[in-house]
Amino acid sequence: MLDTLVGFFGEYGYIAVFACLILCGLGVPVPEDITLVSGGVISGLALANPHIMCAIGLAGVLAGDSTMFLAGRIFGYRVQRLKFFRKVVSPQRFSQIQKKFKKHGLGLLFVARFLPGLRSPIYLVAGMSHRISYITFIVMDGLAALISVPVWIYMGYFFADNLDILMEYVHDVQKAIFLALGLLAVIIAVIYFKKKFHSRMQEEKAEEIKDKSV
Repeated sequence: MLDTLVGFFGEYGYIAVFACLILCGLGVPVPEDITLVSGGVISGLALANPHIMCAIGLAGVLAGDSTMFLAGRIFGYRVQRLKFFRKVVSPQRFSQIQKKFKKHGLGLLFVARFLPGLRSPIYLVAGMSHRISYITFIVMDGLAALISVPVWIYMGYFFADNLDILMEYVHDVQKAIFLALGLLAVIIAVIYFKKKFHSRMQEEKAEEIKDKSV
């Protein structure tokens, strides 16, 4: 897929990258990371400017994500009637994401940028929930994009002359991201259960004090 995207982007430039990223945001099964890396590759081949490509990448990512968020905000639960969105978010997945979003809120929005396959459904549910404003969504999504987009673009730029090595690095970074998210999940779980344990201990102590006073 990398070779195909590099050839396509090399011919049509920034517009092709931007359009492809919007499609990625809509849930079309084209890997966003490979799309961004391909944009970096054509920059490394002197067919585009890497800094402009990075700006285009950020704009395309935010435009695609915003489309899903605003679709959820404008159409609400009616969006589930559309066949396209039912493919992106099945009723079962929608229910699961909705529960997680109620529990984790803004944290889930930030992490979603690094979760291929779950990103679009999460943003759709976020819009449908009416729990956060569009400005808040853009800020959280933008902060995450400022991490992910430059990494993929400049990785493609610096290793444009050897696509085999580039793909090895891409896979390594993908694994590192998932490991980091897994570690983050473990840390959050430990903090959560620790707080829950202390809260329960305090309640038991309060009950003991109450019983003694009686």
